[in-house]
Amino acid sequence: MILVNKNTKVLVQGATGKMGASHTKRMVAYGTQIVAGVTPARGGSKVPGTEIPVYDTVKEAMDATGATASVIFVPPYLVLDAASEAIDAGISLLVVITEGIPPQDTAKLVAHARAKGVKMIGPNCPGIITPTEALLGILPGSIFKKGPVGMVSKSGTLTYEIALSLSDANLGQSTCVGVGGDPVKGMEYPEVLTMFENDPETEVIVLIGEIGGSAEEEAAEFIKANIKKPVVAYIAGQTAPPGKRMGHAGAIISGGKGTAESKMKALKAANIEVALTPREVAEKVAKLIKQPVTK
Repeated sequence: MILVNKNTKVLVQGATGKMGASHTKRMVAYGTQIVAGVTPARGGSKVPGTEIPVYDTVKEAMDATGATASVIFVPPYLVLDAASEAIDAGISLLVVITEGIPPQDTAKLVAHARAKGVKMIGPNCPGIITPTEALLGILPGSIFKKGPVGMVSKSGTLTYEIALSLSDANLGQSTCVGVGGDPVKGMEYPEVLTMFENDPETEVIVLIGEIGGSAEEEAAEFIKANIKKPVVAYIAGQTAPPGKRMGHAGAIISGGKGTAESKMKALKAANIEVALTPREVAEKVAKLIKQPVTK
């Protein structure tokens, strides 16, 4: 497993809002140690429907609870301030769920996080899960199963679909990281891949990409040079027409670049197994760890 486990203490920024409160309760139900909520001017109250205390500032919450990770559920125009507050307070892991953040705000935030050595996941992401240990974000915990497959993905929905295929085939996951689909974001493929490479519980890595940008091609070169564990990749958007944005802000083919074909070609050239369907991911993973696919 990487990044989070059952001992990770987590605070939720925006926990008193409708979305924040709802997902806070879901994370708690999964078993995540949610120790605090943070909403300015709401200090002294409780997260709706729970006994989790709310603090006015991240610093107060961290001092009182020992939290080291934060999940952000605040509106787009507030994310830069909220996340910067968490970084300056000394948070170690930042998970930004919010989508629609202005790119210039994200660029400032990413630079701030990297300068302070903070691991940031997102924005516009489903979060992270270490099955049976901790869930930070909006992932549907019930479909994940503990096992040896590490997953890193741009797409939330595809993470769910492929994780379910793996679980149905009795192929559990060590940790699943949804890095998000925006063109500017925190953790990228190489950083997560390196963590999985160094994780003794991860035997096979699944990389889920999509059209747009060059992250998958760069990941292919990185894997070829640095990753010894077997990798199975799946690229979404194989039938997308040029110039059409498919789902994410970063998922657009422009100038003939960023196509599924070019990404799949680069991955295959790096001797990476490339699946043509989500179901085929499970089949290829099973072969790599010499386990029959079961339903």
